[in-house]
Amino acid sequence: MARFNASISFDRKLLEVDIAGSKVYARALERAGVLTAQECVAITQGLEAVLKEMQAVDFDFGDQFEDIHMAVEERLTARLGPLGGKLHTGRSRNDQVNLDERLYLREAIRATSLRVRDLQLTLITSAKQHMATALPGYTHLQQAQPILFAHYALSLFWMMERDRGRLADAWKRADYLPLGSGALAGSAFALDRPFMAQQLGFAAITPNSLDAVSDRDFLLESLAALAVVMMHLSRFCEDLIIWSTDEFGFVEIDDAYSTGSSMMPQKKNPDSLELVRGKTGRVYGNLTALLTTMKGLALTYSKDMQEDKEPVFDSFETVQDCLEVFTKVWGTMTVHGDRMRAAIDDGTLATDLADYLVKRGLPFRDAHGVVAALVKTAMDKGGALSSLTAEDLQSQCELFGPEALELLDVDHSIDLRQIPGGTGTAAVATQLEQARQAWGILHPLEKDLTDEHGR
Repeated sequence: MARFNASISFDRKLLEVDIAGSKVYARALERAGVLTAQECVAITQGLEAVLKEMQAVDFDFGDQFEDIHMAVEERLTARLGPLGGKLHTGRSRNDQVNLDERLYLREAIRATSLRVRDLQLTLITSAKQHMATALPGYTHLQQAQPILFAHYALSLFWMMERDRGRLADAWKRADYLPLGSGALAGSAFALDRPFMAQQLGFAAITPNSLDAVSDRDFLLESLAALAVVMMHLSRFCEDLIIWSTDEFGFVEIDDAYSTGSSMMPQKKNPDSLELVRGKTGRVYGNLTALLTTMKGLALTYSKDMQEDKEPVFDSFETVQDCLEVFTKVWGTMTVHGDRMRAAIDDGTLATDLADYLVKRGLPFRDAHGVVAALVKTAMDKGGALSSLTAEDLQSQCELFGPEALELLDVDHSIDLRQIPGGTGTAAVATQLEQARQAWGILHPLEKDLTDEHGR
């Protein structure tokens, strides 16, 4: 039972945040008159010594510890004697672990958001490099209309921008201090909860102790946001995997992010992208697991909630790894713009012919039928749409003038779509600038997370 009950094997990841919370709690106990100033200093120094001890690579988190909270308390008491036992006055592991998880979550969201920003910067760079690269756009996996590769890259940028917003939004509802809630009814000691919130960087305190120790919504929201991140990555993995085949040849994955076959010497497999796609199901599973754990729990705390940590730890680690790998794949892959352009079927220009007729007064549904007949005529001749003559066009509709043949050009088709958000070159240039501006705006949680280059 001791082995089955223990969580030290995974919740030791909370060591640093548990110590940080306990140091602030010691100061709150001093302000409440439970500890003297000297006792507070001794406990604080003792906690710092325990942190250093447990951070050592050879420290044994053995079966003698049930969880990280008891491990810290036992090592503190071993150093300080009975004084170490005073630290838990007015505190329960219920509000303690809730605090630790929120502190962990803040750092995990920060780290994930940084990796999202790195991917966004890579996409901005890619878009800038491919402002003249045309490729077929698809619906239903069938060629639809020509687009710019820059437009394609920026479509992922905006997905990631929403993901970044979802992560920041999840933190807003986690940004409350639960400490002081006790086991469920609140502490009987005069703890200065706003002081603790300020010291630990929380925006406010939780208003209800029952809700505070029961709440795992902030973890569920974060897992949901991570699941959407993975869904976005997985969709683009699917495109790039298909595009890297010999049949397409649109992109080539760098050797550093490809693997060979154990049997076939010629193989170059996009395993990096396939793993990202595969790990999406793992992140989905973690969200489902925690939702299922929480769905039948009576208020307030039950031991079931111990099962909240592994899905959360695993999801953040998985998503951060996937973001890092996907970013490097995109940043190093070769884009074969010539293959992309050559693959564009001129049937993708049919809509431009229909639009031409609409501009000359023909209702769109009628124009649609006229051009559909032209497509069939070209197919019956065994040729492409561009093989039709002006006479062929006029035989279907007298509104066609000889200049209509000029519409059967990929670059012309792209540049017809200069509407904001469209794939026209000027529109994409505007969108690229919007992306640069959006990337430059830091969310509050990201402002403390910059590297030496200010990223």
